[in-house]
Parts: sequence; C-alpha cells; structure tokens
Amino acid sequence: MKSLNRNGLLLLLCLPLLSGCPMYSLSTAPGSGSYIAEDRRTSGIFIEDEGIELKSARRIHQQFSDSVHVNVTSYNRVVLLTGEASSEEFKQNIERVVMGVDNVRRIHNEIAVASMTSLASRSNDVLLTSKVKARFLAERKFHVSHVKIVTENSVVYLMGIVKRQEADHAAKIASSTSGVRKVVKVFEYMD
Repeated sequence: MKSLNRNGLLLLLCLPLLSGCPMYSLSTAPGSGSYIAEDRRTSGIFIEDEGIELKSARRIHQQFSDSVHVNVTSYNRVVLLTGEASSEEFKQNIERVVMGVDNVRRIHNEIAVASMTSLASRSNDVLLTSKVKARFLAERKFHVSHVKIVTENSVVYLMGIVKRQEADHAAKIASSTSGVRKVVKVFEYMD
C-alpha cells in the first residue's frame, strides 16, 4: 500500500510537467509555493485566467459540442485559442464567443481550419511540451514558470510576461527541440 501511495504522489508531482502547466494548485509538496511566488502575474490575475479558461471552454462546448477541438489558454487575460475547426466561420464564431467572456483583453486565434487531430498527435504534443520544459529547466536561462508552453499539432506556442532576452532564449530552445515543427511567440514584454 505504501508503494501505491508513493507512486500516486510521484504521478501527481509529475503531471504538471507532462501537461505543460506549472504546478500552481492543490500541491502540498514542500516548496511547491515557489512556482506561485515566481509567477509574474498577481494572484488575482492568475485566478481570472483560470476562470477565463473554464468559462470559455464551457461556452465553446455548449455552442459547438464535439464538432470542434479547441484548447483555451489564458495568461494575463490574453487568450490563446488552438485546435481545429471545420470551417473559417466556426473559427471566427469561437473567437466571438470567447471575446464575450469577462476580463478577456485580447485573443490570439490560432485555430486551424482542418479535421480534428488524432489521439496519437495529441499525445505527441504532450511529449513535446515535456521535452521543451525539460530543456528549459536544463538550460537555466530563465525561471521556467515565466513561460507557459502550449503545443498543438507539433507547433509550440510560448506565453508569458518576459524580458526580450528570456523570450529569445525560450524560442531558441523550443525551436531546437526535436519534433517541434514551429514556434509561435505570444509573449507580453516587460522591457
């Protein structure tokens, strides 16, 4: 039973690395608060970002059901839309739906007009996100919590509030990671 609990804890601690999300919530591990302390967003903005993602996803699901595959990522109230829609009309309608969510400042609509990606492709995206994050950690050019990584169909999107030098390092590391097809910077700059 102890082995199961230890393995379960290990899985919970590793999930943020696999999903591309920094470890922000529900962690009781020692030192886990360092990610929140290093985040350049205020705690209020962080909570607003979580709300934007949840409300947007719910509204998209209510209006489009399973006819689209859309991921909503909010960082400092700037929303990145990725995934696939079957038409340009759906793509634009999704953007309008998300723009109606409270506190959204700007939207980067990167939804591809294409058929939905396969489970294998999405699994590969999770792996690529993990590889990029691991390289960020290994390179130590900036604090890893300053850059949020979103991967869709082997395209890596980088978000965060960063200095230009941090953005350049992040883009260079991500673009030189095996399997990454393209890197798109969706940063807000501090300087």
